[in-house]
Amino acid sequence: SEQKIDFYDPTSANKKTISLPISRVRLIMKSSPDVSSINQDALFLTTKATELFVQHLALASFNHGSGKESNSLSYSDLAHTAEKTETFHFLTDILPKKILARDYLKTLEQMQEEDADV
Repeated sequence: SEQKIDFYDPTSANKKTISLPISRVRLIMKSSPDVSSINQDALFLTTKATELFVQHLALASFNHGSGKESNSLSYSDLAHTAEKTETFHFLTDILPKKILARDYLKTLEQMQEEDADV
């Protein structure tokens, strides 16, 4: 007989294999107007996949970042990885490189001057 594996059983050891709060992931999933109900297995797998993705991003950022000497990971490491690694390039909008306000204002001023010249 075929044995069914229940991915989401709060009493099982599976619950301990994830670190992210399932209730938070459920809330994010339900915020989509296209989602009416969420299967418990899908919720568990989405939570686990999200956790693995975040770990992969953090590890890639740490390995290519400047914090190896100090054993730390910074926002700029994450932003640099998003910008330079094709796999993470879709994150550049939510992990933009930080720039100083004066540099931004200078760039904005230059763009406005260019637009005025056209």
